[in-house]
Amino acid sequence: MKNNTINKKEIEKFSKIAEEWWNPEGKFKPLHKFNPIRISYIKENIIETFKLVNKETPLKNIKILDVGCGGGLLSEPMCRLGATVTGIDASDKNIKIAKLHSKKNNLKINYYCSSPEKFKVKDKFDVILNMEIVEHVEDVNFFLKSCANLLKKNGIMFVATLNKTLKSYVFAIIGAEYIMRWLPIGTHEWDKFVKPDELISILEKNNFKLDKINGMNFNVFKNDWNVGRDKSVNYIAKFIKN
Repeated sequence: MKNNTINKKEIEKFSKIAEEWWNPEGKFKPLHKFNPIRISYIKENIIETFKLVNKETPLKNIKILDVGCGGGLLSEPMCRLGATVTGIDASDKNIKIAKLHSKKNNLKINYYCSSPEKFKVKDKFDVILNMEIVEHVEDVNFFLKSCANLLKKNGIMFVATLNKTLKSYVFAIIGAEYIMRWLPIGTHEWDKFVKPDELISILEKNNFKLDKINGMNFNVFKNDWNVGRDKSVNYIAKFIKN
């Protein structure tokens, strides 16, 4: 039985560029471009599911776990929206950067250097964010099962990742890494990409029901991201725990 989801090679890769997390023109530039659409998608879906009505702090009293939080690019906006946020990452360097940045911005976020299978909590979370992380873990099945154990019944799990298609190889690896140089070469490994039906099947076995799945599409002409139907490269899915 597997008891570890940490891929050491992946952790080293991201630890090396940890200093870059909050530089919008640095190595994480694509994530900075991507972030506003992720934030609004998560926010709107949490509000809709839990029928929240607070306009000023829309996510007040919602407990969120951001898995593979990196430097806190998603944890911080979720905190600003009123949620109680915990971020975990297997890279100690990432966690140090995240703690430093949230402190500088007077945001109360609990950060821990951990992977989901090693993370122990008394109270489970309302929402778990698995954003651009499943394609970097050692064992997707065990990783998602470990995350499922940390979520309340009727809680939401968001998973955003890359589809395993020829198009994703051309766009996400050849295009983004080798031609456009948006990402460091070697950021992604195509054989670790996850097809939507594979993801749905894993989570159904762990008592999750797919609520919705959308494509995340980049418009080259407008130089921005939008939520659409095309799931052939990036996609995001929302699951509810039964």
